[in-house]
Amino acid sequence: MTSSNRTFAVAFVLLALLLSLGSGTPYARDADLASFTFAAAHTAKQQCLNICRARYRDCLSLKQIPSFECRGIYQDCNRFTCYAVQG
Repeated sequence: MTSSNRTFAVAFVLLALLLSLGSGTPYARDADLASFTFAAAHTAKQQCLNICRARYRDCLSLKQIPSFECRGIYQDCNRFTCYAVQG
């Protein structure tokens, strides 16, 4: 599964969970929903960063390209995969 597919799947699951939590008092639900949404988004972002770190470690261990290019791969992964979902 590619990184963009994984990100889409996580976003879809989060949306489904948010829609399923539609019962309860409005004020309590809003507070719970906000904290749940923040925690889920933080977890998805952390997983994405962990994937980028793993790619970087793999790149370094293969020793097929210079280490500065591996850093570029890591930075691109963060910039275009992990943080692209926010904006």
